Amino acid sequence: MANAAMMYGSSLANQGKDMVNKEISRFMSVNKLKYFFAVDTRYVLKKLMILMFPYTHQDWEVRYHRDTPLPPRQDVNAPDLYIPTMAFITYILLAGMALGIQKRFSPEVLGLCASTALVWVVIEVLVMLLSLYLLTVHSDLSTFDLIAYSGYKYVGMIFTVLCGLLFGSDGYFVALAWSSCALMFFIVRSLKMKILPSLSSDSMGTGSSAKPQFRLYITVATAVFQPIIIYWLTSHLIRSSESSCLTTGAKAE
Repeated sequence: MANAAMMYGSSLANQGKDMVNKEISRFMSVNKLKYFFAVDTRYVLKKLMILMFPYTHQDWEVRYHRDTPLPPRQDVNAPDLYIPTMAFITYILLAGMALGIQKRFSPEVLGLCASTALVWVVIEVLVMLLSLYLLTVHSDLSTFDLIAYSGYKYVGMIFTVLCGLLFGSDGYFVALAWSSCALMFFIVRSLKMKILPSLSSDSMGTGSSAKPQFRLYITVATAVFQPIIIYWLTSHLIRSSESSCLTTGAKAE
């Protein structure tokens, strides 16, 4: 009876697993999602170096094997979701630490910080998808690609907040300028390989002279929008710290 119960429970668990996988596959491809998490330590280190020092990187072309892009662990130029996910979690933890130092920590404030950061990514991805659709731009970009490129900003946000906590407002603005320029350069060079390669094919058609300009505008606008979000999501963590220090000094006097 015990063995029969174990077998019955195992079959129920397998059926439940199959049902969950089927429901997930209705909204997203599990295989595609696995592709964006196929990373290793070497890839993560190289990618972080490219995100912070993109000017030294020369080859930005994504590698393919039989019309299929290589996974991130085999191609450092491939987008991934591991770094954006870990960077997002680290940013939330760092924001909680900053709020705790300022004695402003509460679950509600931390939840608001996390939801705001997540909503900005969703808005950015939706706007990008809508722009590509309305302008009938054909590219290799998928929704997961856009989420990955949008999520890379959290690496610069972590660096900016850390410098702000360690060196004050001066360190914050220096780090903000560096991370913003690096991220804009990275976004332009990465999206250039995805959106702009088909400019020549469009220019051969009639009445398509505006499309190359719009594609260039999409690429530049996406890059320029990144520093605005970084400043919006990190400035309050540093400004409040300075004001609390001034308040504490005034009370001490």
